[in-house]
Amino acid sequence: MTSSDMPARARFHEWRRSRPLVGGLLVALGGVEMFFSSQLDIGRLHIQLGIEGLQATVIPVVLVLLGILLILMPAHRIFYGVIALAVAVYSLVGVNLGGFLLGMLLSAVGGIIAVSWAPARAESDAAPPSRIEEAENASTGVER
Repeated sequence: MTSSDMPARARFHEWRRSRPLVGGLLVALGGVEMFFSSQLDIGRLHIQLGIEGLQATVIPVVLVLLGILLILMPAHRIFYGVIALAVAVYSLVGVNLGGFLLGMLLSAVGGIIAVSWAPARAESDAAPPSRIEEAENASTGVER
């Protein structure tokens, strides 16, 4: 069955399993939360930390961009996940305690999920047992 013959739901499910979607969404969501937490107006008090608010805008934009890149380029998930984790931790200093800790936690968990994610291997793609495993199984009499 070709991909054009599959229903849309099955194609989306296959696409979703081929990338760290949850990690990317959490990183992007953490960036959005940080952006809105840095734009708060409470009466006359405008909460904004960093070099005249530059960090309060750049860090959330970088996190949203990293979340999108995690979803679109799963081959580079480890690099983008580590960068997202480092930026999320730095946001504690640069963006209102990391979006009042919520944005930092979302982005950090998303970065960890993205780094630890691995694509599912099909049963046909599973590697055959190596010669060492075959020799060990033959010597112990264990078969799989």
